[in-house]
Amino acid sequence: MVGVLALQGAFAEHERMLAELGQDCVELRDADDLARPFDRLVLPGGESTVQGKLLRELGMLAPLRERIAAGMPTLGTCAGLILLARDVDGGQPCLATMPVRVVRNAYGRQLGSFHARATLSGVGEVPMSFIRAPYVSQVYPGAQVLARVGERVVAVRAGSQLGLAFHPELDGDTRIHELFLSL
Repeated sequence: MVGVLALQGAFAEHERMLAELGQDCVELRDADDLARPFDRLVLPGGESTVQGKLLRELGMLAPLRERIAAGMPTLGTCAGLILLARDVDGGQPCLATMPVRVVRNAYGRQLGSFHARATLSGVGEVPMSFIRAPYVSQVYPGAQVLARVGERVVAVRAGSQLGLAFHPELDGDTRIHELFLSL
């Protein structure tokens, strides 16, 4: 069962893609939902500041941090990557479980959104939709680069955590979610 953080953002799109792969999901909306059974976690795109604030206010931050640190497979996309990052330029760290530094809104406002194709290590060439996206400016020991667009790092892995600066749930290609489910 996959827990999908459903406080704000593109959670429904992840749920649809996971359902297409035959995976059941549980929406995580408050601390009580953390008692429901799930063994994987998706942190969707959206607004990282809002999501982080709600995680703190709802008492979900520490329990999720503990599960991720204990090795729960986690997929963080766009804002989800920002939530996972240990260091955040232009914001405050939240879960801080992934040894990377990210730059928020690195490509500018909504008008700076774009689509690209690039090779993701272990998957192949994939479509990538960037919407007010971050990028990884520094990769610390314990994390590995999975993809770059130009010179910028846009996908990383640290143990059982995948962090993506883009939105794989918007492109219809299920291979990244398949990789996540294989962790």
